[in-house]
Amino acid sequence: MSRTDVHGTVADGFEQVREAFAEVAAEQDGQVGAQLTAYAHGRPVVDLWAGDEVSGDTLTGVYSATKGAATLVVALLVQDGVLDLDEPVARRWPEFAAAGKDGITLRDVLTHRSGVIGVEGGLSAAELADDAVIARRLAGQRPYWKPGSAYGYGGFVAFAMVNEVIRRVTGQSLQQVYDERIRAPYGLDLYLGLPEAEEQRFRPIQWWRATPQQEAAFWSNVPGPHSILGIGYGLNSTPPLDQVAFANTRAVRANGQASAGGVGSARGLAGLYAAAVWGIDGHPPLLEPDTVGEFSVLHSTGADLVRGGQGSYALGFQAKGLRYPFLSANAFGHDGSAGSESFADPRSGIAFGYTRRRFGFGWSYPEHDRLAAAVHDAVARHRATTS
Repeated sequence: MSRTDVHGTVADGFEQVREAFAEVAAEQDGQVGAQLTAYAHGRPVVDLWAGDEVSGDTLTGVYSATKGAATLVVALLVQDGVLDLDEPVARRWPEFAAAGKDGITLRDVLTHRSGVIGVEGGLSAAELADDAVIARRLAGQRPYWKPGSAYGYGGFVAFAMVNEVIRRVTGQSLQQVYDERIRAPYGLDLYLGLPEAEEQRFRPIQWWRATPQQEAAFWSNVPGPHSILGIGYGLNSTPPLDQVAFANTRAVRANGQASAGGVGSARGLAGLYAAAVWGIDGHPPLLEPDTVGEFSVLHSTGADLVRGGQGSYALGFQAKGLRYPFLSANAFGHDGSAGSESFADPRSGIAFGYTRRRFGFGWSYPEHDRLAAAVHDAVARHRATTS
């Protein structure tokens, strides 16, 4: 049995997805370890895995795909009338008003328009493990650009601000609301706070493979630690944040840091989006159509001050209809820096989840396009043959 054998199942009509996943696994030669799960209108149709030390039940760090779960908590609380997206954050969290942040709204934070992406001197790895500690450090920080004038990705800190608002309004943390209303009722293998009892299923993230020459060439072109990008990615701390060690640290997994500390599987990621829009296993959808519509509307497009180039954000979610042009305009989801990807396309009925255990060189994941296209094509063909 080779290390690139593909395991799992696909529904009739989805064989091409298995073929695409097998091609990806063969190219990775078992050295990465990946999972792929997809739903069609709330029905599971793809459940595949391949690679070293990986099964369908394996859990690993999903980094910023965590933001999708965290945003779903916000969407539920907005739907309930508990949170107001356009209320200033400081109205619920007075300390946040310092240094010109009194007008920043929850919507600004969720769409990465607040200008609050880190702190002077950086946040240590230990501080970044805890949303409450991050929030205390951010309270006195001046924004790095005029709030609302531009946008830049708040990779490691954005949802610490959101969490603090939720804590002030509800008396519960974002993680508690997620576990009580989303993860536990829907049986999702996606944790914002991994219980000790589940640790044996966790497999650590690994760094990309590259020659010393490739590494040197790559890092020679990275902006400095005190640049906007450096601040946004924790490079301005001493020592700079080690992204691999971040997800592999028990404190990060135990706390379920709401911007990037989630732990899960492809089943958990796809199940999250299926539960949000269509419902799964006899449970109703978490979100009403109007809520889905509001949270999938484009808010921040064009140049991203932190990540550079063109970005596209809806409300808390990434706008996947711009990332994958074959999806509908209101497709939404979130990826993660180690290669996880997840989204829902309300029009086509797709809920998609993908994980991998090794960073791609230069944070590049071309297999996302191939796998998402394969799932989309299979769903479209299946619909055409059954309608």
